[in-house]
Amino acid sequence: MVNGNEVPWLTIIGWGESGTQGLTAASREALARAEVVFGARRHLRLLEPLSTDLNADLKTDLKDKLREWPVPFADGIPQLLAECGRRVVMLASGDPFWFGAGTSIVGHLEPQEWQALPSPSTFSLAASRLGWPIQDCTCLGLHAKPLTRVRPYLQPGRRLLVLVRDGDAVAELARWVCQFGFADSTLTVLEALGGEHERVRSFTAAANLPDDIAHPVAVALEVAGEGPALPLTPGLPDDFFEHDGQITKQAIRAMTLAALAPKPGERLWDIGTGSGSIAIEWLLAHPDNQAVGVEQNPSRAARAAHNASQLGVDWLTIIEGSALDALAQAPPPDAVFIGGGLSQALLEALWQQLPAGTRLVANAVTLESEALLAHWHHQAGGELLRLELASAAPLGTRRGWKASYPIVQWRCSR
Repeated sequence: MVNGNEVPWLTIIGWGESGTQGLTAASREALARAEVVFGARRHLRLLEPLSTDLNADLKTDLKDKLREWPVPFADGIPQLLAECGRRVVMLASGDPFWFGAGTSIVGHLEPQEWQALPSPSTFSLAASRLGWPIQDCTCLGLHAKPLTRVRPYLQPGRRLLVLVRDGDAVAELARWVCQFGFADSTLTVLEALGGEHERVRSFTAAANLPDDIAHPVAVALEVAGEGPALPLTPGLPDDFFEHDGQITKQAIRAMTLAALAPKPGERLWDIGTGSGSIAIEWLLAHPDNQAVGVEQNPSRAARAAHNASQLGVDWLTIIEGSALDALAQAPPPDAVFIGGGLSQALLEALWQQLPAGTRLVANAVTLESEALLAHWHHQAGGELLRLELASAAPLGTRRGWKASYPIVQWRCSR
């Protein structure tokens, strides 16, 4: 970003499969004046044969200017920063700030040190090929993330644009789409958009995909099938979660999440996470949310992690062990839920450790836990609720109400 008349030493140029032919005049000028050019191997391969499009200076000393960006990506940042003071260009795919490399780079720089000259993103190119209104599409960058993250967006009639790493990932994505119950979906595979090797092909998710799908590749997904789609309201049906009975049931979970009141970018501590249902629904509320689940039982901890992956929120952090030991490792939360392991010692520790303003919700079933929450409500305030549910069940030849154990819930702010 340029301030005033300062000339930044780094220019991040959006780069596509058309090489220099697709660049704006400003990008071409920056590239021609560069003393050092960083880029991934595939970017540099496109640059060299097209260098005559720029000027004679670049043509004569091109090889001396080029620096291949290493793998892993982070290893290249010190190399880039070491060139500070020279005229440096970094080639980044498409729009460097839409699932691109730009954000990772500029976090190490002052605003006056850099400028960005984007090209059309892969999302824009894909939408333009298909005639899809991009504002109505869900755009996901999954080239370096688990493909199960597509799960929350599998809603019949929805259109998704997904960046994936290679042809094998396209096949893996198709398998997940089928496994989640959407085998009737259409996958349009878009390869090398904007370049001379561009190719666009459509298949059903259940079809046998060709083995010649080449990187760079994106998938346009038109979702169709019988589901089950994930509801948008809190309180997923219990059968979305694998559990051994240690789960906050659907209706209580919906009320608990309403009390926790997740907001974008917030972090939850879920103490006694069990199946992970509360933490998972907290993460489903917004993709920027974070959650830490604490669980002493190893098999339950593993099950919670599995549930999180299957429901598309694999970034749930599971800490195995007692809450008093585990929470010393965790970053501060915005909200805390206690679904298991409630004790006087835990509440005292939380009250000392939690930042002011942290929301706390605790559910109790036993008389002893209920008495403990009544004491803390009297001492610290908040709301104390008794939640009683009953469901219709056979009673001889007729039906009657079958009551569940009542839940006492304490809601407060630290």
